[in-house]
Amino acid sequence: MQRSSETIGQIAGALAKAQAELVNPEKLLTATVISPFPREESRTFRYASLASGLDIVRKCLTRYEIATVQATAIDAGTGLIRLTTTLLHSSGEWIASDWPVCSVTNTAAPHRMGAALTYARRYALFTLVGIAGEDDLDAPDLTAGPSLTSQTAPVAKAKPAKGVVNQPLLRDAQASAELRDRLLGELGSLLSGDELLNWAKTSLPLKNTLLERDARAIEAVYQTRLEATVPCEISIAPHQLAVATPVPAGRLVQDGAKRAGATEDQSAAEPNIGLAFPKEASRKRSKTHLAFVRSQPCLVCKQTPCDPHHLKFAQPRALGRKVSDEFTVPLCRTHHQQLHRHGDERAWWSDVQISPLLVASELWAASPIHERAAASAISTCARPGP
Repeated sequence: MQRSSETIGQIAGALAKAQAELVNPEKLLTATVISPFPREESRTFRYASLASGLDIVRKCLTRYEIATVQATAIDAGTGLIRLTTTLLHSSGEWIASDWPVCSVTNTAAPHRMGAALTYARRYALFTLVGIAGEDDLDAPDLTAGPSLTSQTAPVAKAKPAKGVVNQPLLRDAQASAELRDRLLGELGSLLSGDELLNWAKTSLPLKNTLLERDARAIEAVYQTRLEATVPCEISIAPHQLAVATPVPAGRLVQDGAKRAGATEDQSAAEPNIGLAFPKEASRKRSKTHLAFVRSQPCLVCKQTPCDPHHLKFAQPRALGRKVSDEFTVPLCRTHHQQLHRHGDERAWWSDVQISPLLVASELWAASPIHERAAASAISTCARPGP
């Protein structure tokens, strides 16, 4: 906020003459604005120090009998420390402006408060006399980001060797044998599957500190105990025991194509009927199908080239695994990045009015992997027997 004396005629004339001679200070310092967002790059700009600006302002203003005064005060109403910059003329006229520095609570951190005060003094003085002290960029946040001074380049950390990250220290031979015997004794007293599971949760870190031969012994005994406590009950229906009947040639070719397709794409097997613990269907993987999807135009803008995007909501989430490749649609790089930035994938597809699951199903049905699988099955069936 700007304030002044009742009359400013003489100080205005003197300030106008001084501004005709004022020059911008040389920008010798460099600062970097560190972005809090990983997708945005840091910005670097140049600025002039407060000392260089004061040197220019004092030499020019004093020739026209203008003095500069900067003082601080605490605003009890807002709890802020305010800086008042005043230009005083020999005639008694004056012009002043107020600038908020920081909260009163920052007095507990003198270094941070001092940096904020220097920042405010430079901005207030340069603004009041009409000079530019830095590039046309926003300065970094002094209360959250790093200080403007002493910006050093980050030192690259050495990457640890493969397979040694968080690897526990192994015991010596005697200590490993003693721990192995103790764990084997604990395993022998466990009777139910729940007890085995609880034991594995608590003893797995200890097992990882054993030597390899001792750890394998623990794993073998645990597997034997687990199989003994969890029997696999498989019920066989009476119709499944019927005598095999001849299979038509067309059916044989179709079954061969299914087997070849499963080998190519790791396709899901039939549900494990009757198993005590049915397994989750495996997720299909096919580089051929991904290349086919990549060759299609973008669903939104019809441009190429495209990236194969996996529809995350098509299958339940699994740790470290994408959804099956059959739930893949083509998107150009722009819309692919826009989708990932949006966050809510279902809402994004609803906004563009596209049903991605239907498109993914059509692409999977038209994929060339089925033609290769069928050709492989036909060649296998046509091969004469021994």
